[in-house]
Amino acid sequence: MLTITKTFKFNAAHRYRKLDWTDEKNLQVFGKDFKTHGHNYELGVTLAGPANTDTGFSADLADLKVVVESQVIDILDHSQIELDVAWFAERQPSSENLVLFIWQQLHGKFKGAAELANVRLYETATIYAEYDGEPGIETLLKG
Repeated sequence: MLTITKTFKFNAAHRYRKLDWTDEKNLQVFGKDFKTHGHNYELGVTLAGPANTDTGFSADLADLKVVVESQVIDILDHSQIELDVAWFAERQPSSENLVLFIWQQLHGKFKGAAELANVRLYETATIYAEYDGEPGIETLLKG
């Protein structure tokens, strides 16, 4: 299967904590990430599909850009994720949860034969999370 990936950048802040824990326990579990801090995220969105015999393209990159910007970037950029995005009201704003959120925002929203195949999110130059739809997202959200 052919794949094509487009990258996007956004900036956002977050903090890890559980509201029903004391500050001491939050600090013990989450360390310095208990404090509000930000990241310059890099998002890779991969679509997979056959190449169109007329154009040679497997995906409409203009559509990909519009969908990702409206469904992800406009929501997350310059946000404090756990405060500004309702999906995170009861979830940690971890990279793992972010890729699940992004997948849900994008899945089934692209024109043409290409389908969402992978979401990869770099939190730092050395840490990324990714999701490719397996197992089903409902299983991961229950876990």
